[in-house]
Amino acid sequence: MKVVLAGAFGNLGAEILKSLVKAGHDVVAADLKERDVEGTNKKYKFVSIDATNPETLKGLCDGADVVITTMGLTSASTKVTSYDIDYQGNLNLLNEAKAAKVKHFTYISVISCDLPGAEKVPMLHAKFLFEKELEASGISYVIHRPTGYFYDIAKVFKPYVDNGEMKLLKGYGYVKANVVDCPDFAEFIVKSMLDDNKLYNVGGKETYSYMQMAKMCFDAADKALLVSWSPKWMFGLLANMLKKQGKHDIILFSQWSLSHDLVGDTIVGKGSFKEYVSKYFAKDGGNK
Repeated sequence: MKVVLAGAFGNLGAEILKSLVKAGHDVVAADLKERDVEGTNKKYKFVSIDATNPETLKGLCDGADVVITTMGLTSASTKVTSYDIDYQGNLNLLNEAKAAKVKHFTYISVISCDLPGAEKVPMLHAKFLFEKELEASGISYVIHRPTGYFYDIAKVFKPYVDNGEMKLLKGYGYVKANVVDCPDFAEFIVKSMLDDNKLYNVGGKETYSYMQMAKMCFDAADKALLVSWSPKWMFGLLANMLKKQGKHDIILFSQWSLSHDLVGDTIVGKGSFKEYVSKYFAKDGGNK
């Protein structure tokens, strides 16, 4: 089966790429830049794309049975916004898929993007707007709304572990999430890519509060957990202050994530978050 994977070289994209290659699919791996992905033996075709430029997508989906996209803004940027990538970039890809008469389209969104208040968070709202476009497209779709990933939690917590002090939102320390390991999630994405008009709220097998997750990380690094509490309004103030540095969307997304339960009811994989961070934060093990 021919599969176009857009955003193939991000953390999740690379795991999906490995799963597709392992399953023997004919894969077109599309992204701005290519990088080496262990376990693929480069058994795919790489195409360089800029999702904000529809011209770079011309012909990308020709002959494809399935399109999978993980594209989204994941870091600070002064050049593009969440609406440029998460919404318009994916819409450009969807239009190309429709023109090529692709039958199946899988989109990686995020949990809680449909909740009241999410419209004020660009990284959520842009994804929700694209979900609506996909649902109305006439293409058989799968929408995955993951809760978060082992890797991202560990990466975000690491500077706090290194500094010996965790910062959490005052009054929200016991907000819960069941984050999922990217390899487990990638396998599920590939297995379900032919499902017809499905929406999955995806999480891992373990549900913890952010306080519990922080404690696991500090314990793994053999450090005592020290928590300082920040008022929720401070994130909004900080987001506006750093808008010119392109950090506005990410800070608002962090504020949302730390103040809402993010628990998926589609449980995926056998990976243990506790075991993951134990290895990640072990001595000399956090330099990833």
